[in-house]
Amino acid sequence: MSLCSLTSPNPCSTTISITIKNGGQPKNYTSNYLQNSLNWPNNPSIGAAIAGAALSFTLLLSPPLSIAADSPLSDQSSLSSDSYCREDEREFGAEMELSAPKLKTNEGIVEEAWEIVNESFLDTGRSRWSPESWLTWEYTLAIKSYRKKEDILSTSIKTRSKAHSVVQKMLASLGDPYTRFLSPEEFSKMARYDITGIGLNLREIPASNGSFKLKVLGLVLDGPAQTAGIRQGDEILSVDGEDVRGKSAFEVSSKLQGPSETFVTVEVKHGNCGPVQSVKVQRQMVARPPVFYRLEKIDNGATSVGYVRLKEFNALARKDIVTAMKRLQDLGASCFVLDLRDNFGGLVQAGIEIAKLFLNEGDTVIYTAGRELSQNAFVAESPPLVTAPVMVLVNHNTASASEIVASALHDNCKAVLVGEKTYGKGLIQSVFELHDGSGVVVTIGKYITPHHLDINGNGIEPDFSNIPRWSDVTKSLSTCNRLIQG
Repeated sequence: MSLCSLTSPNPCSTTISITIKNGGQPKNYTSNYLQNSLNWPNNPSIGAAIAGAALSFTLLLSPPLSIAADSPLSDQSSLSSDSYCREDEREFGAEMELSAPKLKTNEGIVEEAWEIVNESFLDTGRSRWSPESWLTWEYTLAIKSYRKKEDILSTSIKTRSKAHSVVQKMLASLGDPYTRFLSPEEFSKMARYDITGIGLNLREIPASNGSFKLKVLGLVLDGPAQTAGIRQGDEILSVDGEDVRGKSAFEVSSKLQGPSETFVTVEVKHGNCGPVQSVKVQRQMVARPPVFYRLEKIDNGATSVGYVRLKEFNALARKDIVTAMKRLQDLGASCFVLDLRDNFGGLVQAGIEIAKLFLNEGDTVIYTAGRELSQNAFVAESPPLVTAPVMVLVNHNTASASEIVASALHDNCKAVLVGEKTYGKGLIQSVFELHDGSGVVVTIGKYITPHHLDINGNGIEPDFSNIPRWSDVTKSLSTCNRLIQG
């Protein structure tokens, strides 16, 4: 199921990370769905790319009912006492338990949404938000809360639908088209979106040793994982015998993926102190193959060009791109065309990983910036799969993850851009769950190209409006590299 139908406008692109909120105060932890290593200074982090919506966003959720303590698997039997479990729950959940009753009131839901915006919202320069104006909402809420204590019930928010309406009005006052309210039904669908191929998605929970654990965030109803006995809240310990503790959610999701109808063995731990179980699950990948490729001959057959069209950045995109590039190279391709026209985006992590296939080790893929204005970089960690000249085709519908790939290859002198100015979608949203199961989508950051161009609202200008000769492509890339080298 695509989440694109849940929100508008297009294009689609979604990222996900986890925030644990105790007592209504979000505490943010880096999720590596979208990265190998990225930390926001005092702000929400960018997280795992999971398809959907007309934006890049992260999924931030309230605290789990129970979080297993950090300990080696061999010690589980000696650490499974009731007192240990209660101790563990108090460590992570005491503040939540104290404040949760308040937050479940209609007024509490509105206050919770206000706090999220106050702590996380990024003013991109096109909105009407300011810390001073936002405080007027806090003043109004405080007065209502005081009057409610004095039993002046006429001023209270009497229904949940009214509370949701107040939240919608608050968010609308920001003037940001991407910051919005999600009904419980919409949030539930989002939390159960599957990018693993076995009917579940994962969240990262911080551990006491500074690492994190992987927990099952949501299960597709009657999906393979649920049918096999995996439960929401289970901790993932290993995949096909490989210990995955400490690995990112994106890495483990990739390991769970595979050809449809094949099997994967997942070792899970049920609950805080429950048993460890090895579960064999049959994959049912629903993602469509997004890559089409062919070999073309030009210059009277003297030159072989590998043409690759990428329709969307889904869970199969990177694997399919690798397969296509290797086969085209084996067939003799000496240069490549990567067609990103009308590609609205999708999994931002897939875009970042695909860009790395073309970049030198140490090259910057993209920067992100949040409220603190400091920039954090995604960097290629290994030599490129492809070193031949590349032509990237773009148009006005090339957006989000596609713009990340296009700018990364262009700014690192690996490709020229051909066609039209791109869409200009470079904002990052987070989705926070409220205590009644609804949610708010809040803009928390933006993408900036390696040349420090703010993508959002600007788009990326192509080098050529029409298909150039390959000699012109080579010349342009050579000039680019000379300029970089000084």
